[in-house]
Amino acid sequence: MTLTRKHNILGIVVCLALLFGLTSYSLFGALSNSDQPVYLCIDDDDTIDSLSYKLEENCGGLGSAALTILARHTGYAENIRTGRYEITPSMGALQLFRHLRNGQQSPVKLVIPSVRTKERLAEELSKKLMKQEQDFLDALSDEKQCKKYGADTCTIIALFIPNTYEVYWNTTVDALLSKMQKEQQRFWQGERKAKAEKLGLTPVEVMTLASIVDEETANNGEKPMVAGMYYNRLQKGMPLQADPTIKYALKQFELRRIYHNMLTVDSPYNTYKNTGLPPGPIRIPSVAGIDAVLNLVHHDYMYMCAKEDFSGTHNFARTYSEHLANAARYTAALNKRGIGVKK
Repeated sequence: MTLTRKHNILGIVVCLALLFGLTSYSLFGALSNSDQPVYLCIDDDDTIDSLSYKLEENCGGLGSAALTILARHTGYAENIRTGRYEITPSMGALQLFRHLRNGQQSPVKLVIPSVRTKERLAEELSKKLMKQEQDFLDALSDEKQCKKYGADTCTIIALFIPNTYEVYWNTTVDALLSKMQKEQQRFWQGERKAKAEKLGLTPVEVMTLASIVDEETANNGEKPMVAGMYYNRLQKGMPLQADPTIKYALKQFELRRIYHNMLTVDSPYNTYKNTGLPPGPIRIPSVAGIDAVLNLVHHDYMYMCAKEDFSGTHNFARTYSEHLANAARYTAALNKRGIGVKK
């Protein structure tokens, strides 16, 4: 064998070795430079071109190019699967491609917050999931859709128990509502259900009352007392006269002072004009609020008024005359601080 031929063969071997090494690195080398997982979110509008851009943005380098080539030449480009996919620090292009092709997603930890309105709930859901805010709001505002889950447009918010849940990023609205219904049913099994029945209240009624209690005080220690006072009113057939329901009816949650002319607002949520509970919760109640109602303090107080020291707690009264004295002290404190004083 001549020296030239040996050099040619050696050159070919070296080139093949380099090509093999480059291919191996592209397919099996770490895609991400980060030492923490990064996430690739693919939605309904993504094409192979937008996916390539997202890969380059999240990964870059040869691995991203290799994955794009795999996607283009295996039919995946015509069958892109939505989802949120985790790219671990050691993951290579071939492993990620298998996850993408098989729809092997990483779940989202979805926190259900204690918000006041369906609009805010829809907004928070859309921040964590693929569906748009309007998709959630349309479902929560549709009587037919709500009826599928044993609710109406006023009580559908009671389907959501504030907690952290694992769901897939591309979950449908129906799938999410079905999961929330199952979680709600699980929450109301056993002791909680028995306590609600003992009070003569349904779970939705407990949550409605709890939503008012949550709005009245952030002090968890006082919530059972507040719940007991409102429960007494319900038992007596008295209007609840809960100021938070006026804020809800007016959609003016920033109000720090309720005036007499506000009490005439025409709304089923106005508990000054209507007896009993409002049509549904005025917010997603906290678990602490729900349990406060279920474990309410049995007392004989019929009235309450915020304390004049602005501690966030209340003075309770058995008689209306006692209540008027408490209210006068609180009004004087508001006036002294200029809170809500009309100019």
